[in-house]
Amino acid sequence: MIENHDGWGIIQQRVTQNFKEFNMSALTGTVQSAPSGLVGFDTDTKLDLTIAKLFRQSGYSFCLRYISLDSENSADLDQDEAQAVLNAGLALMPVQHVRYAGWMPDASLGTQTGQTAADNAIHVGFPAKINVWLDLEGINPDATADAVLAYCNSWYAAVAQTGYLPGLYVGANSILDSQQLYGDLKFQHYWHSLSIVPNVAVRGYQMTQSDGGTVHGVGIDKNLTQADADQGQVQWLSQPT
Repeated sequence: MIENHDGWGIIQQRVTQNFKEFNMSALTGTVQSAPSGLVGFDTDTKLDLTIAKLFRQSGYSFCLRYISLDSENSADLDQDEAQAVLNAGLALMPVQHVRYAGWMPDASLGTQTGQTAADNAIHVGFPAKINVWLDLEGINPDATADAVLAYCNSWYAAVAQTGYLPGLYVGANSILDSQQLYGDLKFQHYWHSLSIVPNVAVRGYQMTQSDGGTVHGVGIDKNLTQADADQGQVQWLSQPT
């Protein structure tokens, strides 16, 4: 884990260079606060313009697609797919894959994984100020809450350093309780999984997930936007209609 100012300076230089390199091919759209009551979906299936348009015509307003844990994977979100989703009229946010069930968190892994999330979001072409989501689930039951908190806060710092707004998907076996989710984490954006999970004390969730089945041949989970108790809202990329 990088803990000194010189280390963070190196990260800032790398991030600035990445943004410059991909500035000319950035996604078109504007960062917007998500209105409450809109229905969207998340999927691990690659989309094209035709399928994305079918979802839009079926009443879906937004989409979340996966970015990689490591270097970019051809099955994950890339710039061509992201632009197609936006061109279809769907707002878009990236969520990073989670490790296989039983993984063990620590601060160093959080920094490494967060840096990769930020790098891959930049490579896709996302601008600053949108939510990039951490999928927190399937943690080894022997992990301590302190280790989970260290992982999450290190991931947050690495992603926030780039100008993105880190968001937390609270999934099954995420270890943390309601108060820890609110009081011991740096996050301000929370996404409730379809699993039975704690509420986020004080502020609650800005997006909730439910089972969606298969729609237009694509396996999805549905999601619904809402303002939390602090009037916080999801921040996504969208093209004006």
